[in-house]
Amino acid sequence: MATKEKSLAHEEPVTPAPEHHHATNTGLSNEKLAMWAFLGSECLLFGALISTYFLYRGRSVSGPTPEDVYDIPYTSVSSFVLLMSSLTMVLALAAIQRGDYRRLRIWLLATALLGASFIAGQVYEFTSFIREGLTIKTNLFGSSFFVLTGFHGVHVTLGIVMLLSLWNLSLRGSLTQDRSEVVEIAGLYWHFVDVVWIVIFTVVYLVK
Repeated sequence: MATKEKSLAHEEPVTPAPEHHHATNTGLSNEKLAMWAFLGSECLLFGALISTYFLYRGRSVSGPTPEDVYDIPYTSVSSFVLLMSSLTMVLALAAIQRGDYRRLRIWLLATALLGASFIAGQVYEFTSFIREGLTIKTNLFGSSFFVLTGFHGVHVTLGIVMLLSLWNLSLRGSLTQDRSEVVEIAGLYWHFVDVVWIVIFTVVYLVK
């Protein structure tokens, strides 16, 4: 008995495993799980809008057709700008995970500026389409096109606001390394709008 007590006395204390606050049964935090659920619902919504575009694309009774107004090289460059913003978003997340707040602010601002450039390009494209006679009221193609691409533009704009908010929090010192998941969640949203645009660009501009 004494030997057993002696051996127990020499055992190192067991350090309890760190607790994961706000975790779910999936191993994800409530915040991240909520973002995934939101993105899942957005997939259904964009799927419905893309399907509607396909249904109405060839049913234009009057007015310009897609071939009359599309500028594929211009839209390709605009798309490349948006896709590059996914890279800067990844760099922003890597920066905060290693505690590099200066680069975090640089990459967050770069991502927001690339997104803003895409929106500016989309506004210019919409303006040129309207000059060509294609508006949301012209025909079924115009209605479905402007609703689909405009709705995506709203999502990108919301993402820009989100990124600028994180940039402001970082300037005030409120976005620290232990809160890197906030940047990760914003990154999930930003990558989602980028992937959705790849699908939209393919089916709207490239598929004949």
